[in-house]
Amino acid sequence: MMFIASNQLELLLSLFVVGAIGTAFLFRKPAGHSAWKFADLVWVVLGGIGALVAIVAGLYTADSSRLDRQIDLAYSATAAFDRDAARFRLRFCETASTTNMMTLCEKVEFLSASTAANSDLPLFIAVTDEVAPLAGLSFLFGNRGAEKSAGEDDMRQMVGRLEAFDVERFLVFAALDDKTKEAVEKTRLAAPSIAADYLIIAQSYDDLIEQVGKLKDEWEYLQSHSSILVLQILALCLVSFAAPFRLGKSIVEVRASMMRR
Repeated sequence: MMFIASNQLELLLSLFVVGAIGTAFLFRKPAGHSAWKFADLVWVVLGGIGALVAIVAGLYTADSSRLDRQIDLAYSATAAFDRDAARFRLRFCETASTTNMMTLCEKVEFLSASTAANSDLPLFIAVTDEVAPLAGLSFLFGNRGAEKSAGEDDMRQMVGRLEAFDVERFLVFAALDDKTKEAVEKTRLAAPSIAADYLIIAQSYDDLIEQVGKLKDEWEYLQSHSSILVLQILALCLVSFAAPFRLGKSIVEVRASMMRR
């Protein structure tokens, strides 16, 4: 599947050339010959298959858009948590003097450390881009030859890292365990604003876990249906093969019409 996705343009052009060679042999036949009728049938059948597969692939494209939206949500959740945690550490942790404040600051540090693996997740937007239909057409706008092999290796590595990613690793630290809850309650009596700021961080952390979990689910769903992309490429290859026959039939008919005049 990786080979087909990485060599789309080459496959399309190769089958077009094969179809053009077959059409060249048919030019020996006059307009209306059964050979041209058969060529037209080939175009209708393969073109219909291509259209049907394109409709099915459109559903996959819609799912890919949903993945992109979920990626945006995960980015937003990550940014919100990082911003809240950094602000809390800057405002309160550098001058923390009480046991309760030290407990909250230590918890914020632990939560921040537990999100470090989130840097793996945005990689699968590159994976879905790499296997998108007709991605090989970038050949027309830049040199892919020197980069193709390295790109395939990078894509395999990214897929491996994402498949190994486990959302449960985010749950090593609970945002509000018993010790932290006690520290929040005691801090609320002396400094309600600090306790409120920590609760905001805890909520941001929980939101981040939720969004990352949904993101992983969306990616796994697309991966399980990624064969649709290969079917689309193969359907386009069939259309590419059949197109010269339909074009040749039109040329023969136009030429015959001009000769009758």
